[in-house]
Amino acid sequence: MGVKKSMLPVEEVLKGAIEYVPLRVGAPRSSGMPLRIFAWVVESQLIGKVVLAYFMRLNRLPQMLCDTAIPDSPMFLPEYPDDTIGEPATKVLASDLGAISRVDAAIECLPSYISRSQRLGDGYPFKFWCIRDYAGAYRSGRTTPMEVAERFIQAVEDSERLSPPMAYMISFDASDIRKQAAASAERFASGSPLSMLDGVLIVVKDDIDCLPHESRGGTQWLHKYREVKTDAACVARLRECGVIFAGKTNMHELGMGTTGNNPYSGTARNPYDTTRYAGGSSSGSAAVVASGLCPASLGTDAGGSIRIPSGLCGLVGLKCTFGRITLSGLVPVGWTLEAVGPIAANVEDALIVYSAMIGSGPSDVVYSKPPPPCLPLFNHTSFQQLKLGIYTDWFTDVSPPEVATICRMAVDRFCERYSSRINEIAIPELEELRNGHLVTTGSEICTCLNSIYKYGKSTCHETRVIIALFKQFQSSLYVSAQRLRRRLMFYHMEIFRTVDVIVTPTTGVTAPFIPADAISTGETDLATHADLMRFIVSANFLGLPAVSVPVGHDKQGLPVGLQLIGKPWQEATLLRIAFAIEELCAKARRKPAVFYDML
Repeated sequence: MGVKKSMLPVEEVLKGAIEYVPLRVGAPRSSGMPLRIFAWVVESQLIGKVVLAYFMRLNRLPQMLCDTAIPDSPMFLPEYPDDTIGEPATKVLASDLGAISRVDAAIECLPSYISRSQRLGDGYPFKFWCIRDYAGAYRSGRTTPMEVAERFIQAVEDSERLSPPMAYMISFDASDIRKQAAASAERFASGSPLSMLDGVLIVVKDDIDCLPHESRGGTQWLHKYREVKTDAACVARLRECGVIFAGKTNMHELGMGTTGNNPYSGTARNPYDTTRYAGGSSSGSAAVVASGLCPASLGTDAGGSIRIPSGLCGLVGLKCTFGRITLSGLVPVGWTLEAVGPIAANVEDALIVYSAMIGSGPSDVVYSKPPPPCLPLFNHTSFQQLKLGIYTDWFTDVSPPEVATICRMAVDRFCERYSSRINEIAIPELEELRNGHLVTTGSEICTCLNSIYKYGKSTCHETRVIIALFKQFQSSLYVSAQRLRRRLMFYHMEIFRTVDVIVTPTTGVTAPFIPADAISTGETDLATHADLMRFIVSANFLGLPAVSVPVGHDKQGLPVGLQLIGKPWQEATLLRIAFAIEELCAKARRKPAVFYDML
């Protein structure tokens, strides 16, 4: 068969009309016995490849790559132009600055502290406790890390007795929490806390190494093949600041889903409505923070796994530039796509935790060449020269329409308040972008798991179906996907010549219901998966920084998130804009239905 399509050179694409093509998924939802049978069929040596080939043709999954001549050379890791311009209203840090010093610098970037009671007195209907609230309570003697730790332990135990259980945690060791809290309390008693983070509880997604816990990646078997000997680099930096690590949180198995459904370890519930998903794959990390148990948590993001649950749970989730924070100590599933970052109740806390985590690995410095990190000065609120890019056809491709309406109102309010501009943009080849990300994700996951993955009862049926699909991707498809990466990088860098930030809703829907038949067996629901990932993958495929910030609630009271996608290395600009938007939308925030008051 001859080549059916030859892609135009990128310069010619930008000269022509760009048509938005909505994504339509051709696959039924499946759970229970039908899902069990389907998993068996696709793993079958006799008919599995035939069934999967039909499914892929139906959805044009890699067919587009097979049938297309791509004129560009491959880009196997995100590469950025060497014309980075300094960010306004930021503090530049030395690359070798220690974690405690970076946290101190972040505190200096914040506005003057206002207590939670004062904030509520100013007419805000609800405010989460923030890290500076905990620090102030410890320093004043109003409470101690030991007392907060005991409240946390009791709350987690109580949450498992709810109907349904909240399913926050996969690994939880009360004695270890008490040991860490006692050490922190001693430091406060002697007047020598390590940093503003000393005594603050943080939980960690189950694919991030954190002693004394195993890293299971949401599975029943991964820990048998991969021993945890040290903390992940990001965990070690936070521990250096005095953080109390309170356990490993639930997640979608191996990160291969967007809802957080896990038939083995339980499905984390959304604190705003426990009949709905918290979002995945960092589901437990988001649910813990939204329930008030911790001011922040750690998640990972190879396909929206920080931003999706943050959006669905009304939180702030930061995915940083590829290479900004080393991936050392993470379960490897997507080495060119993944990022580790904070999920927090507010932008201020996301900044504090992010500042402690910053630090590239040796290979990142050689390849990505990250510039020195910057922190945003939140008191600088001049955005008059700022240009926000919106691709309207894409922005409004949501269900229900009020998601786009709420997001657009937040953007308009920001522009009116700060005299910023909205520029209409168009992003070519979004369908190719999704296919490139899919093939890259699947190929990298299969490569990472090749020596240890076994079919059978120890892996849930949804994961088995997905891995069977991923195993169909040939090396030529992977190379074609990397050729697409170069094209898409060019388009985005050209767009960033005209705008500072690309703005979208975080997700195309609010939190989906948890079907009763999905609890024990899991489910495959590619239509919901596509809705949740609609605006997500460019930040992963191209390694760009992105943040989700809460901007309101739909008619059912479910949170709506707004996503900001930035230029390479400009996390500070994203956080500064997110902080301003958060303040403008603060009076729309609501208290979750499940909430624990830790202070």
